[in-house]
Amino acid sequence: LVKEGKSIIIITHKLKEIKAVADKCTVIRRGKYIGTVDVKNTSEADMATMMVGREVSFKVEKTEAKPTEEVLRIENLCVKNNKKVLGLKDFSLTVRKGEIVGISGVEGNGQSELVEALTGMRSVESGTIIFNGKDITKDSIRKRIDIGIAHIPEDRHKRGLILDYTMEDNMVLKTYKNEPFSKNGLINRSKIKEYANKIIETFDVRSGEGGSSLARTLSGGNQQKGIIGREIFSNPDLLIAVQPTRGLDVGSIEYIHKRLVEQRDSGKAVLLVSLELDEILNVSDRIAVVNNGELIGVVNASETNENEVGLMMAGIKRGEN
Repeated sequence: LVKEGKSIIIITHKLKEIKAVADKCTVIRRGKYIGTVDVKNTSEADMATMMVGREVSFKVEKTEAKPTEEVLRIENLCVKNNKKVLGLKDFSLTVRKGEIVGISGVEGNGQSELVEALTGMRSVESGTIIFNGKDITKDSIRKRIDIGIAHIPEDRHKRGLILDYTMEDNMVLKTYKNEPFSKNGLINRSKIKEYANKIIETFDVRSGEGGSSLARTLSGGNQQKGIIGREIFSNPDLLIAVQPTRGLDVGSIEYIHKRLVEQRDSGKAVLLVSLELDEILNVSDRIAVVNNGELIGVVNASETNENEVGLMMAGIKRGEN
């Protein structure tokens, strides 16, 4: 299109995308013009600094994982997809306390079926899901939440928020029935407000009227930060994070990665599902690669690279290439 003499404006958070296609880049931060740079002569790190107002680390700082006991065991799981054929086939995996296990694969290769089976949103054809030593394969969504499974969903509008509710109400969607938020069926508004404001402040969720803003009035990135805050604040044994940094700027991505590593370091189990290969390699301790609903292999993140994981995502098992 450029060769045909067209002018193109591309709006994106992704610095790789800017480096790949743009000639000039104008940075806006908090509604203010920061500057315009020549993309060829400007590094990703420099553009990130302009976007966030401080230096941003692209490398996730973390010590080596010290996993302990098993939290989640998936045994020979088979799950049908929306077309009523097996989207996940004979899938087995374990996740332990104190580790982040990444699920990597091209979109539509069984990740959604796996997550929906683990969270109770999709029924299982065969196989078992063991959580903290108990079989939860047939348990309800509510029971899974109550026993300590948290879920950052792939689609924040469809599964994460009720857009016409306030952020306060969205922060207690899973816990409104518990004390201190309600007692004898009566809602305690002041406790909900206090709790929601704590999440909003901690996770830098920017909204016009704080907790009383309707969810739909927030930008996608701030909606996402609210969901992530809610799930982490629920203090789960297992955090299932699906595309947690989708639509976030580089500063927010850095912050979310730190929080996931913090969860791991505090002895929680984290299952990270992402289509971003550098996110999977950077944040995970172990990586499980799926192709066409099957587990191709599990590798240690410190012992692999983008090339090898990419080949595995294409269905080539380790040692075959």
